[in-house]
Amino acid sequence: MVLLIAGAVVLGVLAGTATGYAVQYDREPTPLAPLAQADLVAPKALAPDDATTNKTINANRWHKTDDDLAKLLIEVPGGAKKGGSGYVSTDFLALDFKHPDRALSNFAATGLRRAASVRWSQDDTTFVDVRLLQFNDRSAAEDYQTDQSAYTSTKEYAGNDGMPIDGLPSELGHVWVYSKAYEKPGYLPMRSARAYARRGDVVVEIHYMNNRGKVAAGDVMELAKRQLERL
Repeated sequence: MVLLIAGAVVLGVLAGTATGYAVQYDREPTPLAPLAQADLVAPKALAPDDATTNKTINANRWHKTDDDLAKLLIEVPGGAKKGGSGYVSTDFLALDFKHPDRALSNFAATGLRRAASVRWSQDDTTFVDVRLLQFNDRSAAEDYQTDQSAYTSTKEYAGNDGMPIDGLPSELGHVWVYSKAYEKPGYLPMRSARAYARRGDVVVEIHYMNNRGKVAAGDVMELAKRQLERL
């Protein structure tokens, strides 16, 4: 008896399924949603002309740091004496390192794409150099910033751990005021500060020096924040 009931249930399910297919077969097909249709309206591709540039072709992927990097440098403060502004070569950048030849090789190996800087002085006491170093990818920029930050904290340089730039995680922006002044016979003691920050594939590097009194960390931090805003 149980087997007969079970067989009847199976036959009932099959009969219901067959009836459902039959009903669907007799119905008109349901139109597809508009987005699934083949003839979508799209702008036609235009042939290149004299106005076509790499920027117009890649408009949806273009970032302002892909444009003129030197134009993104901060403005020289009012009353300051401009020392120079524009693109700088890797040879020039390498001169700041203890071993310029190694630095030059490292720049080539890590994929330094280009660099720009702006320099100024105020009252012959404060000397500032703001640099933008753009690498071929973000990971190379991160490696450079990490390496420079590590040695800046050592006793030979700043001699302290510095402080994060306001509003940024420590790994994305840091300022160091050197614990000791650089002294040389016949010259005024030179106080120094340095900042490293990163946005995308661009590293901001600031060298700040003063031959009178102390360097305020807030002044260096403000310059770094202004420069990051322009990026």
